[in-house]
Amino acid sequence: PFVPPYDEQLRARAEAILRIQSQGLKKRVEHTHAKTVVLGISGGLDSTLALLVCVRAFDLAGRSRKEIQCVTMPCFGTTDRTKSNAIIVSEQLGATVRVIDIGESVMQHFKDIGHDPENRNVVYENAQARERTQILMDVANGFADGGIHVGTEDMSEFADGWCTYNGDHISMYDVNAGSTKTMVQMVVRYVAETTDDQVLAKALLD
Repeated sequence: PFVPPYDEQLRARAEAILRIQSQGLKKRVEHTHAKTVVLGISGGLDSTLALLVCVRAFDLAGRSRKEIQCVTMPCFGTTDRTKSNAIIVSEQLGATVRVIDIGESVMQHFKDIGHDPENRNVVYENAQARERTQILMDVANGFADGGIHVGTEDMSEFADGWCTYNGDHISMYDVNAGSTKTMVQMVVRYVAETTDDQVLAKALLD
């Protein structure tokens, strides 16, 4: 749903969505006088689109892509494939990449609250998302000249609750909040099929 059936319409729609998201972020960064943006990258569709939006916004503003801080935070369930794609896309686009393993932090949290990590319930799942959000917020706050945490959550996830309250559902500015998951996929595919960077295209399509 929400994806045009014809290639020409699809490309035009994808370009329009990317332009709206990028201009919106550019305006927010300028309004807040932020010197950098910080986003978590997982190798999934949503964080990939958020990064593509950040890159275009900074290009429009005449800013260095190195001021885009991409943070990947491996923990339980992170695969080499998604971690690799996240780093490849970030590096190919010229952003700054930082890896922060949150495994020890989450295990310490389980110990603090008396949760058995073998119990793979909602506590086990949500602790990772909340730790990641805390890190992203604090990294953004840590820049002396100002930074904002760019969210990745899409409209479909907000609508059906497929997110963690006080975890990935919050950010300082969410660029994907107006796009459904199918639209997110459409835009990422559009970029992959129109870029001249074959390494980037391969990672985006994967």
